[in-house]
Parts: sequence; C-alpha cells; structure tokens
Amino acid sequence: MLEVYREAIEKALELALPAPKEGDPAAVVTEAMRYSLLCGGKRVRPALVLAFCELCGGDWHMAMPFACAIELVHTYSLIHDDLPCMDNDDMRRGRPTCHKVYGEAMALLAGDGLLTKAFECALEFNKPELAALGARELSRLAGHGGMVGGQCIDLSSGGREVSPELLEVMDRGKTVALIEAACRMGCIAAGRCEKELIFAAKYAMGIGMAFQIRDDILDVLGDAKKLGKNTGMDSARDKRNYVSLLGVERAQELVEKYTAGALEALESFPGDSSFLRSFALDLAGRES
Repeated sequence: MLEVYREAIEKALELALPAPKEGDPAAVVTEAMRYSLLCGGKRVRPALVLAFCELCGGDWHMAMPFACAIELVHTYSLIHDDLPCMDNDDMRRGRPTCHKVYGEAMALLAGDGLLTKAFECALEFNKPELAALGARELSRLAGHGGMVGGQCIDLSSGGREVSPELLEVMDRGKTVALIEAACRMGCIAAGRCEKELIFAAKYAMGIGMAFQIRDDILDVLGDAKKLGKNTGMDSARDKRNYVSLLGVERAQELVEKYTAGALEALESFPGDSSFLRSFALDLAGRES
C-alpha cells in the first residue's frame, strides 16, 4: 500500500507546484522549490495522513490536500535545516542541497514559499470546516510550540551537556510534532472525533521517537549512500544524541520501546491497522 500512496503523492505534489511558465519573474524560486520538493524521499508524513484517513473510514484520496500540505512543510524545514546558519549540510536525498544549487538567499525564499503554499493546499480540502481544523493542527504543530521550538533547542544544544530528558523534549518538537500533525490530520480528513485524535497522537509519539533515535543510530553506523546524506554529522558538530548519551544498544532498546507504544495505540482503532503496524516495524529497523 505504501507504494500506492507514494505514487499518488508524487502526482499530487507535481500538480500542486507546477513548473513555472516562460517569462515568470518568480521562476527561479519556483524551480528551487520544485528541486527540493520533487526529488523523491520516503514520503513518510503524507503517507501517514492517507493511512489514518483510511483507518478512520475515510476515502484517502480526499485527504490528499492535507498530505501535500504536510510534505510541503517538511520540505521547507529540510531546506532551512541545511542552510549554513543551521546545520550547514551539502547533501540531501542523494544530491546537493538547495542552497548549494540556488544560493542561500534563494533557498531561504524557497523554504518560505513552500511553507505558505502548504496552507493554501490544506485549505483546498473539500469540506471548509475540516479544512480549517486541519490547517490549525498543522500550524500548531509546525510552529514555535512544535517543530520550530524543537529546532531552537537543537541549535542551542551544540557543544554542551544535554540530558536524555531534554533530548526527548527536543525531538518531540523537532521530529514528532510534524508526524503527529500528519496522523491527526488524517483523522480530521475522515471526520473522526477527539478520541481517535488522542490515539493518533500516541502512535505518532511512538513512531516519531523511534524514527529519530534510529536516525541517530544510522548517523553513526549507517551508509551515507543508502541514506542519501552525510553521516557522522552530529559528532562533527559536537551535538549530543541518543547514541552519544546512551550507546547504540540502549538506543536501539528505546527504538523498540517506542515502537511497542505505537502498536499499542493502534489497538484503539476499529479499522484494519495492519499497514500502520508494518509501517512502524519497518521504521524501527530501517537502514536508510
């Protein structure tokens, strides 16, 4: 099912952000936006939107505006993360980062453009009241109280001691928040109630933390070619992560613990959760 979701997501993203027309004065920034958005990737977050919509009894095709919105926000965050003033990375998804190709200023604008385009997409959902709820959820979890806040902690933590507790707070913002937005927006697209939203958030917490801790492990043990980005970057920047604090074995134990929590959350949904169960297990053992 993941490949079905991915194929549909790729087509929808292409339609959401078409190539600029000849003579368009903003062509360069559109090209930069498309360069980062349409270069593949796992599409984890938009797939979760579609999967939770289907789990809650909705038509996942109708949730595509929310799925596109999530991926637009995610891509904006990657462009900005890679900038020299942030993580200063030169590789993303197996090719040069946006600012390496288009320059820092245009990459900054490309990120801004993707962020604002995301809310245009979200508000195109066919039921206005649900569109507003989805957009609100995205803004809440992508902003200073979610993803942006986690990135702030990340930037300020380099070169100093960080406790596992603070690391969890950081990752709940930096990584989990946008995954939570995806899961909850899928439920909203299906018109589900607060109970489902609570358990969707618990699932997101489990796979989000497992995803981030596994990412920390792969930063030490992973293959850069498989990952499509440089490894060893946290160590090079003197940034603490779960491996540097706890070691590989204990970090992997946490991956398994958080994954178990995600699987437990799925038990509260009456629909077929087999895809989301497999999804969680695959993330926990991923090599790329």
